[in-house]
Amino acid sequence: MGFLRFIFGFFVFLWSVISLAQEEDAILWHPKQRLSWANFKAEPIEGSKVAATTASGLSYQFSATEADGKYELDYSVNTFFYPNRSWYQPKICDEVILSHEQLHFDISELFARKMRKIMDTTTFTKNVKAEVKAIYRQINKELAEYQQVYDNDTNYSRNIEEQQSWNQKIKDALGN
Repeated sequence: MGFLRFIFGFFVFLWSVISLAQEEDAILWHPKQRLSWANFKAEPIEGSKVAATTASGLSYQFSATEADGKYELDYSVNTFFYPNRSWYQPKICDEVILSHEQLHFDISELFARKMRKIMDTTTFTKNVKAEVKAIYRQINKELAEYQQVYDNDTNYSRNIEEQQSWNQKIKDALGN
């Protein structure tokens, strides 16, 4: 009965992720997919001094099979950009700021890759659902911290030299 409940829960989760991605008009990360300002569809926050906001993140889905007490996962981890939650202020944005926002999306993909690597090397138990969730939460925590370091180092794209350094750093890390 527990396995059936797990499978049911998994499909409910999968449906909700797919529904959210479809509802949000999400853009799946791809090395050749570059954002344009046309992808930023939300209205800017009135009176905000922020030039742009990128909403991107990770989603995962998995199924587990058990054989002789060992659990094997069939999973996917994806990175999405959410146009309906991303915005910019056209009067103050330029290509430098767009490249800064693109890097937020690219950094999310770096952490998706990190999660995939952890998933590949983890030995799961009967608590697989909680274990995957813990990995996801840890990755998201690290991702948020890394995004903040990126914004601080580049001063939100204002430090052009640091921005160029980060552009190269992330490009190298992605293997582009």
